[in-house]
Amino acid sequence: MSIELNHTIVHSCDNRESAEFLAHILGLEVGTEWGPFVPVDTTNKVTLDFVTVPAESIVTQHYAFLVSDEEFDAAFARIQAAGITYFADPHGKQPGEINRHHGGRGLYFMDPAGHGMEIITRPYTFSEE
Repeated sequence: MSIELNHTIVHSCDNRESAEFLAHILGLEVGTEWGPFVPVDTTNKVTLDFVTVPAESIVTQHYAFLVSDEEFDAAFARIQAAGITYFADPHGKQPGEINRHHGGRGLYFMDPAGHGMEIITRPYTFSEE
């Protein structure tokens, strides 16, 4: 049996708001609420289960999504249309820019709970297989 990441829990101030925010940006669907979780399934079958927790208990995390060039264009257009601040770097020193690392494109933005979100069109590591 191969080992795969199946799901992760993402702390948020409002589970529905955060799930809908990410799903909208990435062009995904929000799943059916299950207990305290509002899920967003990615196309590689990893689910982000958003849960509401007290704001003071949220520790900022980073989530990077590998997308196609077409998906990047669509997500970037939604980010711009929503007036979301984005950056070429994870430290927020290059606002309003995208990067071109590894021959692709990428950008960073924050979700409603303050998590760092990243979309990239090329992975950061390459295999010679």
